[in-house]
Amino acid sequence: MCEENQTQVTQIHILGFQSLSEYKPLLFLLLTLSYICILVGNLLIILLVTTIDHLKIPMFLFLKHLSIADVLMTTSVIPMMLDIMLVEEGILSLWGCVMQLYVFGIFGLIQCLLIAIMSYDRYLAICHPLRYSSLMSPDLCLWLVIGMWLAASVETSSEILTIIQLKFCGLNYINHFFCDFGPVIEITTSDTNILMLQDYISCILGIFFPFVFIITSYFRIFFAILKISSTNGRRKAFSTCSSHLTTVCVYYGTLIAVYMTPSDGSSSNINKYRSLLYLVVTPLLNPIIYSLRNNEIKRAMQKMKSRIFPNGWRK
Repeated sequence: MCEENQTQVTQIHILGFQSLSEYKPLLFLLLTLSYICILVGNLLIILLVTTIDHLKIPMFLFLKHLSIADVLMTTSVIPMMLDIMLVEEGILSLWGCVMQLYVFGIFGLIQCLLIAIMSYDRYLAICHPLRYSSLMSPDLCLWLVIGMWLAASVETSSEILTIIQLKFCGLNYINHFFCDFGPVIEITTSDTNILMLQDYISCILGIFFPFVFIITSYFRIFFAILKISSTNGRRKAFSTCSSHLTTVCVYYGTLIAVYMTPSDGSSSNINKYRSLLYLVVTPLLNPIIYSLRNNEIKRAMQKMKSRIFPNGWRK
C-alpha cells in the first residue's frame, strides 16, 4: 500500500514525442509507412513459407517464426505510438502498461533465441552437410520452436510477477512512447534490487549467451569455409549464411545502440529515438534482407505470382 500522502497509481500517462511537435506530421507519416511495410513484408514471408513446398525446410521455418515475432512485437507498440502522436499523450491503465511490457519482452526475447537457433541451423548446413537432414530433423525443429516459445514466456513471466508486486505511488507518467522496462521501473517507489538482479540474469540467459553461441557458430562456419579448396565453393557456402549473418548484424547492432550505449538522466529523449531503431528498423529490414539475398524466397515469390496470375497480366 502507498503512504498516506501518496496516491496509488492506476493509470500511466505516456508522454510520447512532445519535444518534436513541429516534426510530428512527418514522423507520423514515416512510422505509418514503416509499419505498413513491416506488416506486408513479414506477412508475405509467413504466407510464402506456409504455402510454398520448397520453403518448408528448417531455415525458413525459423524465419517464419521470426516474422511472427516481428509482427506481434511491433503491433504491440506502434499503433498505440501513432495514436499518442495524434492526441499528444497516451493513457494506459497500470495493468495495461504491464501487459504491454510483458508482450514486448516475450517477443523481443524470442527474436534473440530464434537468431541463435538459425545460426545453429547454418552451422549444421555448412559444417555437416551430409548429416544435415538427419541432425536437423522435423521433430527437432518442432521441439526447438516449442522450447523457444516456452523459455521466452517463462523467463519474461518471472520478471512480470515481480513487477506486479511493486508499489506505484505518486508519479504516474513516463517519458517514452511505450511501456519499456527502464521507464516503468523508474516510477516505482519499491526496492527494485531483486528485480534488477532478475533482469541481469535474464539478459545473460536471453541475450548474452545466445550472442556467444552465434559468434561461436560463425567462427566454426568461417573456418569450415576456409577449408573449401575452390573459390566458387567458398562463395556458395558463404551465400547460404549471408542473409542470416546480415540479420545478426542488424539485430545486435540496434540492440547495442539502444540498451548498451552509455546514457545519463538528461538523455531520455535520445533513448526514445534509439528505441525506434530496435522497434522499427530490424522488423523492417528482415524481410528485405531475405527477399533480396535469398534465391529460394525469390523463386517462391515468382511461384506465388504465377498462382495468382496464371495467365500473366492482362489489359
